[in-house]
Amino acid sequence: MAAALTVTGAAIAGTAYFLPAKPRPLTPQHTVAGSGPTTGWPANALSSSSVELSELSVNAAKAAASTRARRGAAKDGAVAQAKHRHHAAAKPAPPLYLNPLRAITGLQPQRIDMGADFAGSGPIYPIGDAVITSATATSGGWPGGGWITYQLTDGKAAGLVVFVAEDVQPTVSVGAKVTPTTVIANMFNGSAGIETGWAMPDSTSAESQLPEAGGVSGGGPFPTKVGVNFDELLQALGVPAGPNAGQASYGLLPSNYPASWSGLH
Repeated sequence: MAAALTVTGAAIAGTAYFLPAKPRPLTPQHTVAGSGPTTGWPANALSSSSVELSELSVNAAKAAASTRARRGAAKDGAVAQAKHRHHAAAKPAPPLYLNPLRAITGLQPQRIDMGADFAGSGPIYPIGDAVITSATATSGGWPGGGWITYQLTDGKAAGLVVFVAEDVQPTVSVGAKVTPTTVIANMFNGSAGIETGWAMPDSTSAESQLPEAGGVSGGGPFPTKVGVNFDELLQALGVPAGPNAGQASYGLLPSNYPASWSGLH
């Protein structure tokens, strides 16, 4: 009986050996809160992935913000450039012509004859951009000897020739290109003063002496129409009018001279 029990026990023992293994309890690394058991995905691994995803989101947000900032800066720059171009375009252009006697000390207008006569002393400028066509201090045809002419190259009087004569010493040479800020002569206190006006196209003398201007020379009658026209140009630039301005004038004004000097600025 005992032996049978022994065998039976051995049999039982053998049977117990082949029973399925008893499930082991889940450990924390196999469990994720609220999701049940998992296999091969510890909780700390999922937590690490979440951190990485969060960092990617932050980096993406930073990149998007940087892109928006660059686009905003580019837009602001374009707007600033457009405003600058607008202001540059809206800025008025400087005047083409300037008062040629603006630096004369003691400037005093005298009569209008073939040109316009003045007393005073100091530097003389051209009215506008020009080319010097003659320049001498020893012209026998004019008291004081000075004779400077220049041909205007821009503006309403482009192509016309201006003379400055009598008590002047030239400071330029023939062929020089000058602007309204170039000193072309110095006026000195002599007995004649200066005369300035329209010259002949070849720069040899005053325009009023040509047949198309009436052929009026140094003997008059004065004022000539050519002299009055030049004096009106000087007045438009701020030079005081001659004392006989407004009187009846003589000779003719050739058709290539503007009848009005409005709109110079």
